[in-house]
Amino acid sequence: ALTVRFITRRFIGDYDPTLEMIYRHMAIIDGEMVHFEILDTAGQEDSLQIEEKIKWGDGFAVVYSVTDRCSFDEVMRLCFLINHIHSSPKRSSGGEQPPVVIVGNKKDLQFDRMVSTEDGENLSKALKLPFYEIS
Repeated sequence: ALTVRFITRRFIGDYDPTLEMIYRHMAIIDGEMVHFEILDTAGQEDSLQIEEKIKWGDGFAVVYSVTDRCSFDEVMRLCFLINHIHSSPKRSSGGEQPPVVIVGNKKDLQFDRMVSTEDGENLSKALKLPFYEIS
């Protein structure tokens, strides 16, 4: 839903989070035309699938739901995998780390919240990554 909103500028209520999609999009960022290929994962991959998807990416938004503690608990593992895979000497980028941001989604669902804003901020500080909470 986050990806669809970024591309269309609209919230789509009928979104199936179990479908994996690649979206292509162009946007002007800092006065420059940028072409995006966004892999919106279904979040149900096994370890080998996750590694292949991390190798594919040049930047990452690691998104969890503030209403799902288990999704938050995966953030550190995913960030570690991104760091590990992209620092491999086998990568042509020379081990340069890709941009990564941590995103807590569904902040409007305050009554269902299981992960505090402070939890997200503390994790982002520990990992030295930017953090945002959004709806």
